[in-house]
This record gives sequence, structure tokens and C-alpha cells, in this order.
Amino acid sequence: MREDVIPVPDVLRQSPIVQPGYRKGEHPANYGRTLPPEPLTRDELERLLGTFGQGPCAKRNVALIVVMWRSGLRVAETLALDPKDIDARAGTVTVLRGKGSKRRQVALDGYALAALERWMAIRARIGIGPRAPLFCCVDIRTRGKRMHSAYVRGMLKAHADKAGILKRVHPHGLRHTLAFELMMEGQPINVIRDQLGHSQLSTTLRYCDHLAPSATIRAMQDRPPPGFGLEPLPKVAAPSWRRP
Repeated sequence: MREDVIPVPDVLRQSPIVQPGYRKGEHPANYGRTLPPEPLTRDELERLLGTFGQGPCAKRNVALIVVMWRSGLRVAETLALDPKDIDARAGTVTVLRGKGSKRRQVALDGYALAALERWMAIRARIGIGPRAPLFCCVDIRTRGKRMHSAYVRGMLKAHADKAGILKRVHPHGLRHTLAFELMMEGQPINVIRDQLGHSQLSTTLRYCDHLAPSATIRAMQDRPPPGFGLEPLPKVAAPSWRRP
């Protein structure tokens, strides 16, 4: 199947934005802007994954999205993976050159492994060898070549629009989604830090602060009273001074 079954890749190949030297020495238009994280809900993820078909390109893209979502890997780390970096029996993926050129090993659950297994079966069927990158091009012209992060960004945006998702859907957003889900499951902060590959716990804490302030609010509201002094007010729809 040709890579351009999705209209994004050919646009990206021809766009000067992805060419070396574009805006050389200049900052991009969004330089210095910090946009709020927008983790995806399960319904949004289901709709996003439901926009893909059944061909090799679609199965590869589904596996790519699921691996980034369920592992929390950065897009560059994901595209740098080779098949040998996956240990399906142990349920792990080894990142040889993560951020800061650090090696680390993170978990990969059964859901992600199943998506990978379907993609690997298709890979073998269309003649892509084991030495090709884990996620590689399937177009006959570039088959087996390493993919570019610009393609992944464009692909996610195109399919998010198709799914009717109004949030910004981008590779790092899948990482935010995993962090949010782990926090909602009550996973220890050090587990989240290790899975995301943060070198400092303070970075993970910032993730928690940005992603789930509502969890902190609920935790504070659910604290037991000290047992002396004022009696706690009964829970009502709105305090009396706020009622119209």
C-alpha cells in the first residue's frame, strides 16, 4: 500500500517547512509559547483510532499511536526504535538513546503489544526485514526507511479532525494522556517519573500540577475534619450565600 493513502505525507514531503535550513537561524512562530496540556479521554482515543482503515499504513499508524500512548515515549524515541528493542515476553521496550542520550527501559502493556503484533505480522507479509526500524515507511518507494516526526504530527492532526476532536492532538499530548491516566489510577509519583523518563522528580510533579489540579481539589475537599471546633457544613448544591 502506498504511503500517500493519507493526504498528509505527500504534502509534508513537498513542504519547505520540513527541509533542512528552513528559517535557518530564526525561531518558529510559536517559539516561547506554552500551551496547556490537553490529555485525551478514552472516548476521544477510541474515536481517533476508529478513523484508520485496515491496510499496512493504517495498522502501522494505529500501533504507533498506541505505543506512544501506553508507554509515554516521546515521538523521537518511538521512531528510533528497532524491533530488537521490544521484549514481548517481558513486556518492555528499551530506549537506547532517550532525551539526554540516556538509556532506559519502560513497560509496554498487553494492549500495546497486541497492536504491535498485528503491525509486525503485516511488516513481514509485505517484505520488510527485521533490520528496518520498528515503525518504518510502507510506500513502495521508501519501504523500510525511517519515518519523520513531521509525518506523525500531520497524521495525528488529520485524523483528529476526521474524528471531530476539538483538542490539539499531537505526539506529546499522548504522553500527557498517559501521565494523566496514571495519576487518576493512583500510581505512585516515582512510577510515573520512571515510565516517562524524567530525570528529576520535580518535572513529574509539574506534570501532575498541570494535568490534574482537580484531583488535588478533590483530595483537599475529602479530608476529614480535625475533630474539634466548628462542625463541618452539610454538602449542598451551593452555599447559601451563593444561591440566587
